[in-house]
Amino acid sequence: MRSFWRTPTLDGTLPRDIALVCLAVGVIGVSYGALAVTSGFPWWFPVLMGALVLAASSEILFVGIIAAGGSPLAALLAGLLVNARHLPFGLAVPDVLGRGRRKVLGTHLMNDETVVFALAQDEPERRRAAYWLCGLGILVCWPAGAALGALLGSVVRDTDALGLDAMFPAVILALILPALTTRPLRRTALAGAALALTVTPFLPAGLPVLTALAALPLSMAGAKEGTVR
Repeated sequence: MRSFWRTPTLDGTLPRDIALVCLAVGVIGVSYGALAVTSGFPWWFPVLMGALVLAASSEILFVGIIAAGGSPLAALLAGLLVNARHLPFGLAVPDVLGRGRRKVLGTHLMNDETVVFALAQDEPERRRAAYWLCGLGILVCWPAGAALGALLGSVVRDTDALGLDAMFPAVILALILPALTTRPLRRTALAGAALALTVTPFLPAGLPVLTALAALPLSMAGAKEGTVR
């Protein structure tokens, strides 16, 4: 892992972008920690969840279901279902995870931001560097933000009023847009967004993202069409 800090692939732009995303994740963690505490959870719960689960959407969904009176089992199953998106993530970036014990940590660091940053890089070294730098940054910033939010939970009663819930999708959108350079990718992204928006009123938070995966065959069809041409 030390080679990541020595390689010239980490130029001035990439670390800056990753730092900004990690900072945004930390701010969202403040909202999550405050939400958990105001929902009746002890202050250490969002911090522990943040370090061990390291998956914002499933953690927030878990807390929301429990706070709404749902059973812990239902909250756990919902969180696992939301995290099912890590299966295609693992297929997309198997080359950045490392081997042996490092692969265990690399798998733990897998999330939306690390995968997006890795896929946005053209060279294998940059993919690994972006993945690990972002993953380790989020491993620090997300639990730290949750801890700060838990401490401020008695003051910040309405976290949505601050607009912190909109920061996460805005950051992901800013990262994805430059990669939509071909018509099949743009068509797939628009179809997935339309599917997610359609089912959002009917499904719990986090599940519409999984529904958007149904648009992936459009990308595969576009790739085959380009090959035939």
